[in-house]
Amino acid sequence: MNARDEQLYEEAAALWRELHGASPPATVDASSLLAILVQSTPIAEYERLHSRHLGERDIVRPARARTAA
Repeated sequence: MNARDEQLYEEAAALWRELHGASPPATVDASSLLAILVQSTPIAEYERLHSRHLGERDIVRPARARTAA
């Protein structure tokens, strides 16, 4: 395993331990581990968008790409 893959695995394993309180499965590589984590984690609500203190004018959306005429 090269250094980049090893670092990705270590970060994915740390995230697994944080979320599950246990070591990750030993037979899983970094990309599979991340896929399992993403698919099994419930989507949390984003509180900032639901805040009564945040108005529509405060939300900045990405600008649309300009097309050549």
